[in-house]
Amino acid sequence: MAYSPDLRVLVLANQKGGVGKTTTAINLGTALAAIGERVLIIDLDPQGNASTGLGIDRKNRGVSTFDVMIGEAPLKAAIQATAVPPLSIAPSTLDLLGVELEIASEKDRAYRLRNAVKAFADDQAQLPEPNRFTYVLIDCPPSLNLLTINALAASDSVVVPLQCEFFALEGLSQLLSTVEKVRQTLNAELTIHGIVLTMYDPRNNLATQVAADVRGFMGDKVYETIIPRNVRISEAPSYGKPVLLYDLKCSGSQAYLRLASEVIQRERQLRAA
Repeated sequence: MAYSPDLRVLVLANQKGGVGKTTTAINLGTALAAIGERVLIIDLDPQGNASTGLGIDRKNRGVSTFDVMIGEAPLKAAIQATAVPPLSIAPSTLDLLGVELEIASEKDRAYRLRNAVKAFADDQAQLPEPNRFTYVLIDCPPSLNLLTINALAASDSVVVPLQCEFFALEGLSQLLSTVEKVRQTLNAELTIHGIVLTMYDPRNNLATQVAADVRGFMGDKVYETIIPRNVRISEAPSYGKPVLLYDLKCSGSQAYLRLASEVIQRERQLRAA
C-alpha cells in the first residue's frame, strides 16, 4: 500500500490489551522524530490514550479521527502539533465508539482511513521536501474491530508490540491470522514489519522463556531491541509526555531510540530490495 516513495505507514496492532501498544506508538514516534524523521500519529483508539500521552487535552480535540472516519473532515484538518516539533498527532475522542454504526452500511467502510491517508499523501507531495511527513504511525484499539481493519487496510506494514507473558504466542498467532486475511481481501501489500517485545523483566524466567519462544517462532521478524519494564515509561503519560521528554536517560527511552534506529534500518533494507 505505497502512497509515495518517502511516506511509510505503520500500524501498531495487537488485539490483546495492556501489551504496550499505545506506549510504543507514542515513544517510537518520538524517537523517530528525535533522529530526524517527521512523524504523524493517527490515534484510532476511542480511549484516546495516545492523544492524552502527548499532552492533547480532551477539550482541545475539536476535529478528531472520528470526523475523518465519517468523512466530515480531511485528515490534515485533525492534525495537531505536540511538544516534540517534528511529531504531530490526529487525536481521537470517545465518538469513535460509534463509528461502526455510522459507516457499517457504506461500501467503502473498510477503506475510510486508507482514502483519508491517500488524500493526505497527495497533499504532502505538493509540499517542499523538508515539510513532508516521512512516517505515519496508527494506534489501534485492543480488538479486531472495524477500526483495526481500517488501520490494517491503510498501512504498509504492521508493528506488533508483544508483552513477555504466558499467552503471548497465542495472541500473536491470532493476529497473524487476521493480517493474512486482510492481505488476501483488502491490502495485498501488507507485511509484518516486526515484533517488538515489551515489558521485559530479565529477572523473570518466564519472560526470558517467552522471548526465546517468540524468536524461535518468528525468527528475524522480531526486533533485536527489547523494551524493558521501566517505571519511567509508566509515569510519563500522566505528565502528558513521551518518556524521551520525561527522562531521556532512563532505560526505556534508550530502548525506544534503539528501536527507532532498527525500524529505519529495516526500511532501508526494504527499499534496497
